Amino acid sequence: MLSLVFLVLFGPHVLFSTTPVAVIEPQDPALLIGSSLTATCTLGAGAELQAGALYWTLNGRRLPPSGPAPPGSPAPLGGRALSVTLRRLNGSRQRSGDNLVCHAGDGRVLAGSCLHVGMPPQKPVNLTCWSRNTKDLSCQWSPGGEGETFIPTQYILKYKLRWYGREKECEVYSAGQQHYSCHIPRDLALFTPYEIWVEAANQLGSNTSDVISLDILDVVTTDPPDRVAVSRVGEQEDQLSVRWASPPALKDFLFQAKYQIRYRLEDSEEWKVVDDVGNQTSCLLAGLWPGTVYFVQVRCNPVGIYGSRKPGIWSDWSHPTAASTPLTGRLQAESCEPKSSEPPSNSTLRRELKQFFGWVRKHATGCTGMSIKLYDQWRVWQQKTHRARNQGRVL
Repeated sequence: MLSLVFLVLFGPHVLFSTTPVAVIEPQDPALLIGSSLTATCTLGAGAELQAGALYWTLNGRRLPPSGPAPPGSPAPLGGRALSVTLRRLNGSRQRSGDNLVCHAGDGRVLAGSCLHVGMPPQKPVNLTCWSRNTKDLSCQWSPGGEGETFIPTQYILKYKLRWYGREKECEVYSAGQQHYSCHIPRDLALFTPYEIWVEAANQLGSNTSDVISLDILDVVTTDPPDRVAVSRVGEQEDQLSVRWASPPALKDFLFQAKYQIRYRLEDSEEWKVVDDVGNQTSCLLAGLWPGTVYFVQVRCNPVGIYGSRKPGIWSDWSHPTAASTPLTGRLQAESCEPKSSEPPSNSTLRRELKQFFGWVRKHATGCTGMSIKLYDQWRVWQQKTHRARNQGRVL
């Protein structure tokens, strides 16, 4: 009954037919860059048109008319079909493919075909993975070769436990300009190695990356250190104290963390990195400018989680914490270093150099090279010596 009503309402106005007005062959082909293609637009039996009235467009651009025209011109095939030959095709300009369309003389679209012109994917490379706090796994890779295939290419990250697991696929993907990544949020096993690889495929072929093997515990990174605080060291004009707490997510894990600090002047973009902090959660920065604001950050490397022998992966840097060194406007006792902006006199400079090199011969061993870091260590030693002498005088 419903079908009868439908015919009554729409029958006088619409002609329903399963026979298309025209058909393009081949339909939606996939082609290698540099290939040639001959396509044919054939009119249906009920079409009241002639091939001579048809024309072609490619991505909206009308192709030249029939006759002795250059490559790419259409040619009539009898009275019911029109062909066109495209040579030395370039990569598709859009991911959905290039639109090859057959039109009636009045501009009506009779039929269309999508040309997918590109390259098969090359072998994905640089597959690396990391786990944040042992709770998940993220992997990143790059397309092989130049990376551009010009047609839709699907990348699938697959993984399985090495000895007895079944193959699984990652589901949460993201793509950047130079790399792809995927995130596995849960249901991962510890103390058991995984095999991980990437499969790439499109309409022109497929390729597979090398298989990497890893244990989650060997690729752990963590949140940045917590509660980073920077404070002055009494009235010491060139020092700041930095303290922090271990990442809270690893509070219950067995691991030996190591830390790095970096700091910069308020009006500078250049960071100075302190590498030798070790596993302590505090550090004294010395050799700083008096009366100056510094920004400080700390990051963590969770080394040896549950006995893993692999080097850990550095966390992100903590949010910058700012503090300023004091500016007292007075000289330190027995200090040879003027606190003004004027350069030291030659006699003062010679005296400082003599003291410095004497300290180096006594305290620096092995292959220690001259550096600002070594000078900073000498300045700290010098200040401690001055304080000790002053305390002795008071007593």
